[in-house]
Amino acid sequence: MQNPHLAEAVQRLGVDTADAVAVVLHGRDQDADFMREHLVDRLPALPVSFLVPTAAGASWYPGRFMDPLETNEPWLSWTLERIGALVAEAVAGGVPESRVALVGFSQGACAILEYAARHPARYGAIIGLTGGLIGPPGTTWRGGSLAGTPVYLGTSDVDGWVPLPRVQESATVLADRCADVQLTVFEGMGHEICDEEVAAAARLLGTLAGGRHPNHDAGPGRSGSSIGW
Repeated sequence: MQNPHLAEAVQRLGVDTADAVAVVLHGRDQDADFMREHLVDRLPALPVSFLVPTAAGASWYPGRFMDPLETNEPWLSWTLERIGALVAEAVAGGVPESRVALVGFSQGACAILEYAARHPARYGAIIGLTGGLIGPPGTTWRGGSLAGTPVYLGTSDVDGWVPLPRVQESATVLADRCADVQLTVFEGMGHEICDEEVAAAARLLGTLAGGRHPNHDAGPGRSGSSIGW
């Protein structure tokens, strides 16, 4: 069976021709429009091309991200292939991996983190919003160095879908692979993308785009704790 994710449309947002590219994945039961509305459109104007795919059936893989790996196959492999194809498209267009950002929310965050773990490189940035590395308790993630890739992980202390300990474990795994990790835990946050996470993404993407970006109004503050950076 061919990869059904590859047959779905990709929204191409932002600057048509840019020196930086962000691959942006939505969560379960969402689509590219969700990520455009809840993340891309909330960012300041940046010289970045955004590649925002939609998953076949609005889900990147059928089970929970901490289920046994085999229960999510072949969909998990298809998802990683979809991400890889978009990264390859950016590289073929003249943008090196060091200027490609991997961005995701919820199920999409789990997917981009897993892709980075399995395909280690110096990426422009990794931005995982309420997500963690994929696999059941006791999983060992193998791979090489992320070579100083800046990583931002934002999550809630009470999220019912993504347990905080797995996000913390993911931060440790990525840091052990020489990523520059910031983890911010927001108290009582629902399953959403908050203003502070948008501001963090704006800072990373603004740096990746090679210049200073306009000050971003993060809106009302939210209580949270942060490590890294």
